[in-house]
Amino acid sequence: MKKKDFPSNVYDGMALIADPIHAYAFFTVPQDNGPVEKTEKDILDSPWMQRLRRIYQLQSARWVYPAAEHTRFQHSLGTMHVAGEFARHLYPSLKDVCKDTPSMNYVEELMRLAGLLHDVGHGPFGHFFDEHYLSAWRLTHEDIGQQIIVKKLGALISRISRGPSGSFARGETLDPQQVAYLIKMPDTRREVKQLRWLQWLRQLFSGIYTVDNLDYVQRDAYMTGFSLDMVDMPRLRYYTFFTKDGLALHQSGISALRRFLNARLNLYSNVYFHRTTRALDLHLQEIFSDTLQMMYPESPVKNLDAYLHCDEWLLFSEVQGWLSVKDARKRRLALEWQKIHARELKWKMSFAAEISIDQIQRGTEFVGAGNYEAKIRECLPAKLKKLPFKVDVATQDPRPLNPIAEPGKQINIFNPVTGHTSAEPLNDIYRFIPARVRHFRVFALNHDHDEDLATAAEAALGNIEKSLPTNV
Repeated sequence: MKKKDFPSNVYDGMALIADPIHAYAFFTVPQDNGPVEKTEKDILDSPWMQRLRRIYQLQSARWVYPAAEHTRFQHSLGTMHVAGEFARHLYPSLKDVCKDTPSMNYVEELMRLAGLLHDVGHGPFGHFFDEHYLSAWRLTHEDIGQQIIVKKLGALISRISRGPSGSFARGETLDPQQVAYLIKMPDTRREVKQLRWLQWLRQLFSGIYTVDNLDYVQRDAYMTGFSLDMVDMPRLRYYTFFTKDGLALHQSGISALRRFLNARLNLYSNVYFHRTTRALDLHLQEIFSDTLQMMYPESPVKNLDAYLHCDEWLLFSEVQGWLSVKDARKRRLALEWQKIHARELKWKMSFAAEISIDQIQRGTEFVGAGNYEAKIRECLPAKLKKLPFKVDVATQDPRPLNPIAEPGKQINIFNPVTGHTSAEPLNDIYRFIPARVRHFRVFALNHDHDEDLATAAEAALGNIEKSLPTNV
């Protein structure tokens, strides 16, 4: 074939990224024969996205599963890919119920950028960073992400004029505020009235199955080696559509939804809630907040430029340097970090129990770890009343939202026989899922008193569960 005969525009403006989950994910790049333009490549190559290469996806589980060294950057690429696929599939039904919806190419690119940037505000150790650092200013990584999107990437985003499927319609310009809106669950007390089509798209970032968790469930499972075939995403996507009531799932898609929920529950039980993962987290809780407050004493929103360098590489380097400083507090923290990085477990598991999902569905209320700890201490022999130990109740967790923490959520299910959509509680979907999900554990500094702690824990657990109210 002669060069002049080759249809050069076939590949112009697009590129591929190899990915273990999605095989290939494409992204837009500047076209060779056109004016200089801004594309997804510019967002990917920005220092804000490249920073996510230095933040691991799994905060502690990577010390348990050696292959799980993947980062927020990889997950963000996957989420962009999933968001684009859902956008293209859902556009006809969205346009049907929201007549003012912009062009398909605009919606696809808006969703893809929101997927790509949904984690851009994350700090070291992910959700742990939210719980033990950002919470001091009542912030989350989504709040930081919104600031980055609007203030640092906004000018770039507004210059993007096409997505993978083509150019936007005449007069359409990407709005960074709309991207920021999609990544953050709105505060209903202060929410500015949003366009209905945009509110409907928001459900793909905040529902029971989202473009975010559809990627991380598969990615985390694959990278840990836990499972290679957990989610039937094509079927789930095919049976998802918009109605006048919002996002809905056709009855024929319920089997795929149950499969996804079961996969997600099993991932929590076997990866996020692994006993060693939780033991590391207990140790981290003792030093994380003090360390980050020393490194970044101001709210991140006051100095986003400094936040650009807030990642796990810098954290590791900083605390290593504290080993040789005169400040006794910094040296103490550095020694504890040294133990974590060397995987020297401070806390050892003395007792473990599991509560089945059936008990959760009956309406059991969970009390906090502190209450359990007090009850266990009461049940210990007198000579062990001051024994150091910690209680870990794994349903209370700051990481990606534990599905068992959201039993009150509902999902719109379409019945093809009646032609109507009805909201069904998530508990009804869970009814046929057998996973054991609630992990109750007691950790001590050594195994010297495991028998006494186990006896006391069993007594305390039984007493508390008997006294808890149920809805039956």
